[in-house]
Amino acid sequence: MTAAQSSASGRYPAGGDAFPHRSLLGIAPLQTHEILYLLDEAEQWVELNRRSAKHAEALAGLTIINAFFENSTRTLLSFEIAGKRLGADVVNMHAATSSIKKGETLIDTAFTLNAMRADGIVIRHGSSGAVALIADKVDCPVLNAGDGQHEHPTQALLDALTLRHALRERSQDCQDFNGLTVTICGDILHSRVARSNILCLTALGARVRVCAPPALMPDAVEAMGVTAFHDFDAALAGADVVMMLRLQNERMEGQFIPSPREYRHLYGLTGSRFRRAARDALVMHPGPMNRGVEIDSEVADLAGTSLITRQVEMGVAIRMACLDVLTRRTRGVPGWARLAERGA
Repeated sequence: MTAAQSSASGRYPAGGDAFPHRSLLGIAPLQTHEILYLLDEAEQWVELNRRSAKHAEALAGLTIINAFFENSTRTLLSFEIAGKRLGADVVNMHAATSSIKKGETLIDTAFTLNAMRADGIVIRHGSSGAVALIADKVDCPVLNAGDGQHEHPTQALLDALTLRHALRERSQDCQDFNGLTVTICGDILHSRVARSNILCLTALGARVRVCAPPALMPDAVEAMGVTAFHDFDAALAGADVVMMLRLQNERMEGQFIPSPREYRHLYGLTGSRFRRAARDALVMHPGPMNRGVEIDSEVADLAGTSLITRQVEMGVAIRMACLDVLTRRTRGVPGWARLAERGA
């Protein structure tokens, strides 16, 4: 179903009203139909990325700045590839070589980026709320590529897109995520990926369980509509999807776990432990993986079960969709424009 067809059938509002936000700062501000709109918009780019010629001109003449104040491999590369496949000029700014290291404030950096007349800015920052602060100071759309322990919206969207593809491959009658049980296990306390995925998956109708050691479980996490576990075996029982998270050691101050070895014993996804999940359960991990700690290779590389490399593929498509949708007002393109209409 195309975005235009979905709009006509009442899946979401027509035209630009389907996604009225200027920027994408998190999943929390989005309504369910807005999440679905971005997922549907990404489908055309999944198709494009599987062709031999992977190029469109949707963003031709536009400049996208990737401003990363934290290290990144997958997110930075996929945003760069996404922008270039859409025809944009893409510039990467790394914090290690930026004026932040010379004492420049974040607001002054925002003013500098704005003066360069970028058409879109993708930002990753170690402080929660930093992306929203910059978005308030610039005139172009801003995409949050992860801010502190707050949110990582495009990761949640690509995970949802990955799951939707996998579920529909198994059953053409799949109605998205209604009734799906997803277990997220790992460092829930420090994980912006966990927060965004909880918001996204619950909005789409999934039942979400979270599992972590007591020291790595947020207080009152049940208020987000999830069921909390400290016993991983219990959290796995009958789960349709198991999403593992790494320990966010760079965000920890103090001792949260006795040792990586003890953590693996209690919370590592081994082959024998994975058998507690549903018979046809799927495995996900946002990366980077610490093999032999939170997940064993026999599970991470399990053909037909592991979606980990598929997540990377879908990451490019969902980021293409976000760049495309958020820059449409700048380009004067109606919200229902499709790939075929652009002649790509």
